Amino acid sequence: MPLYKRGSTWWIAFTTPAGERIRRSTDTADKTQAKELHDKLKAESWRIQSLGTKPKYTWDEAACKFLVETQHKATHEGDKSKLRWLQQFLREKPLCEINRELIGRIAQTKAQEASPSTANRHLALIRTILRKACHEWEWIDKVPKIRLFPEPKRRVRWLTPEQVKTLLGELPPHQQDLVIFALSTGLRQSNVVKLEWSQVDLERQAAWIHPDQAKARKAIHVPLNSVALAVLLRQVGKHPARVFTYRGRPITWANTRAWKEGLIRAGIEDFRWHDLRHTWASWLAQQGTPMNVLQELGGWESEEMVRRYAHLSKPQLMQHSELVSNVLDGTILAHQEKRRGQHLR
Repeated sequence: MPLYKRGSTWWIAFTTPAGERIRRSTDTADKTQAKELHDKLKAESWRIQSLGTKPKYTWDEAACKFLVETQHKATHEGDKSKLRWLQQFLREKPLCEINRELIGRIAQTKAQEASPSTANRHLALIRTILRKACHEWEWIDKVPKIRLFPEPKRRVRWLTPEQVKTLLGELPPHQQDLVIFALSTGLRQSNVVKLEWSQVDLERQAAWIHPDQAKARKAIHVPLNSVALAVLLRQVGKHPARVFTYRGRPITWANTRAWKEGLIRAGIEDFRWHDLRHTWASWLAQQGTPMNVLQELGGWESEEMVRRYAHLSKPQLMQHSELVSNVLDGTILAHQEKRRGQHLR
């Protein structure tokens, strides 16, 4: 029984020349399409056994397998969007036919349409999928070399306390609380606006971000300082579930017209809502917070992400450097005393 139905979907069942039993869904209710897939798989299994060749997997098959394996990741929706755009170049393309020339054409098209940085995100996704196809799934023998566009170093835009004071004076009260809370905790915009009372413990002065809400997919413990606590206490009783509201309804987005107009009135240019997180991290670095502590507070997955703030802590580095000089001073003094004693003898 090579084909049979389960519900409205056709299934395949056959035994390969190597004795392996294959049973899988065709994901279609069309019997003709199911029969074509059955014949294709059966022919491929014969070719693998008899000729030692690998089946010609397509980009579509690789992309689907990749999405299934990475559906738990924070980048899942973004990857789906990139893959939809890539379909115009790679739909039904055998993996073995994806070469440097084709990838170069994709890169140039995306760079002209958007930016080199955006093109790099698409190229990185292609590279990841092809590497999986080669090294994990063994679908292809080699991966074409993919060159990324050079990118400028990541910007770190932050405000001084005086600029923040000016900005707060130009924002409506509900936006003021959002900004103050973000500057007090370093949380990302989505974590601030979607914060629920079930994630807050006022008595213990702590909040937490669940793994599925964090970019790095790791839970974040958020210590609440006195300023953050004051903001939260002002929100008590406004909504049963969500912390931040506007006119009784949960806030879903902070980068609003009121925010943008406030920036203009405050005379602040080239500043995004996410830069409040950079401001928080920059202030902590300037106050001498160790990089490993800053990494844990900010919920960053890699140390590299925190390194961008290291240059701001250089005055504090001098304090640590002086610790070595204190040891050396004692050592050098003892050495000089010893030499002086030998000279006198």
